Amino acid sequence: MKKVLFLASILSFVGIAVVGCNGTPNSNTATNTTTNTATNASLKNKALQTIGITLGDLGNPFYVAVQRGAEEKAKKIGDEIRVNTVSSGFDLNQQSNQIENFTAANTDLIILSAVDKKGVKPAIDQARSAGRIVIAVDSAVDADVDAMISSNNIQAGEIACKYIGDRLNGKGNVVILNGTPMDSINQRVSGCRNSLAKYPDIKIISDQNAEGTRDGGLRVMSDVLTTFPKIDAVFATNDQSGVGADLAARQARRKELFIVGVDGSPDATKAMEDKDGVFVATA
Repeated sequence: MKKVLFLASILSFVGIAVVGCNGTPNSNTATNTTTNTATNASLKNKALQTIGITLGDLGNPFYVAVQRGAEEKAKKIGDEIRVNTVSSGFDLNQQSNQIENFTAANTDLIILSAVDKKGVKPAIDQARSAGRIVIAVDSAVDADVDAMISSNNIQAGEIACKYIGDRLNGKGNVVILNGTPMDSINQRVSGCRNSLAKYPDIKIISDQNAEGTRDGGLRVMSDVLTTFPKIDAVFATNDQSGVGADLAARQARRKELFIVGVDGSPDATKAMEDKDGVFVATA
């Protein structure tokens, strides 16, 4: 039976899941891994038997990729390893309870994509005090963890919005479909704004929370299309909200604009292949 010292292998499969979902042929998205050298010493000689994973939304292809990557790697390490993946629904209280439940159940390894980098700290501290290994994925946390693995979300936002700026020849009206205010989303928006700031004739006319979902993208974009008669481009902070925005544009028969997302998801690829849509790229 493999030991918890195989943490390096576990880090690799989570990292691969993140990069695999974010990477596209035209993106330069990088993955950053930070490992805490003070990994719980109490687990050095304990067999790895259980992994608990709490993610934002298991209806989102990005989080599904993380889940599958974890399950596939765990199976390669040992058939006896059990993986329990749950969805937080981007709710801090629910995610904190999930981490506490994993801790109480003596789960060896806890992996999370934090809903709130500060709010989740007490649950993480409790887990590590109890001897659990904790890994944060994609969103940073203001707590000591054994490792932090993320794609370069600032760079993803910069790449996406540089593409927008260049395609618009430096002039036009841009809408940002923001998301749940977690660290990864905030970084994507920051990166986007960094790029668009280099184009003085580009105006951000709307920045609203589309909740990172297809339904949210459809709802917010429908309202934006009603409010603004001239929209040239949309930056969606993830592909799911971008796909929803694409549907809204179709329904409104608005084809003068284009949409750029982030995550490189299969849904985005499908949308980009549809000539009737306006989803053109994902970082």
